[in-house]
Amino acid sequence: MDEPVLNLDGVVLSPQKELVRIFYKEMWDRADKSLIPSIFHPNFTFRGSLGPSLVGHGQFAEYVDWVTTAFANYTTDMLVLIEEGNRVSGKMRFHGYHRQEVFGVAPSGRHVWWTGMPIFTFDSGKVRDLYVLGDIYGLIERMRSA
Repeated sequence: MDEPVLNLDGVVLSPQKELVRIFYKEMWDRADKSLIPSIFHPNFTFRGSLGPSLVGHGQFAEYVDWVTTAFANYTTDMLVLIEEGNRVSGKMRFHGYHRQEVFGVAPSGRHVWWTGMPIFTFDSGKVRDLYVLGDIYGLIERMRSA
């Protein structure tokens, strides 16, 4: 976990990058599902860093519950943000304390992390699609031997 976190203090972000910041730092880090309708279209599509493909607010809210239950103190470190047209991408580091079985690995209580590369696609100021490629194998290795 030696890659530095983006320092956004005093930085004015574009509206799309600001919504990505809100998504990670306010919605995920606080598990504040009340923000979901202000970020996503009702039937948005989502492929999470841990693998599931979902549609809509309800399925996504269940995924938030699962991840934040499985990993206590779940946090996202934003490492890179790139914007082009109606898309924002980047590199994120997700981490927390492993407290529930994940991918067949019993809870270890260890602080574990994995990287993810999201691609947010925007439509009329909200996210229409979010695809996150996650380093699942790195996570499994850390849960087993961290």
